[in-house]
Amino acid sequence: MKKALIFGICCCLGCSRHPAEPDIRLSLTDSNRSLKITGFNKAIIDDIGRDSSAEAWETLLPVYKMPADTDMKDFQNEQPGSYKVTGNEVVFTPDTPFKKGQVYFLRTSNYSSASDAWQFLREKRQKGRMAYKDLIFSY
Repeated sequence: MKKALIFGICCCLGCSRHPAEPDIRLSLTDSNRSLKITGFNKAIIDDIGRDSSAEAWETLLPVYKMPADTDMKDFQNEQPGSYKVTGNEVVFTPDTPFKKGQVYFLRTSNYSSASDAWQFLREKRQKGRMAYKDLIFSY
């Protein structure tokens, strides 16, 4: 009985480890027409990349135009565009080219705080529950 209890505790502690949050980096590419997003694990990119719909990438890595009143960031519509996976990179090309002098941001969720994929999805659907980080860039 004691061995079973210790085994159960070890399994629970092993399952509670969270993967490190990816170190996401942004850079403009293709004469400032596209945004290159790097820092993800190749296995994660390949797994997500199997979903050919742009909607999956829009949900995970949405790009927004920074409003003049930054308090209104949460009310912006995503920049429409296409996402393409190349190796360990995701490249976002907006339907309308980036404007020189305009500030944009990429919103990433804190995936490491969820204990599993289902918890992440449940919390992402509840407004105000998911922690996120905005990565700001401009052309």
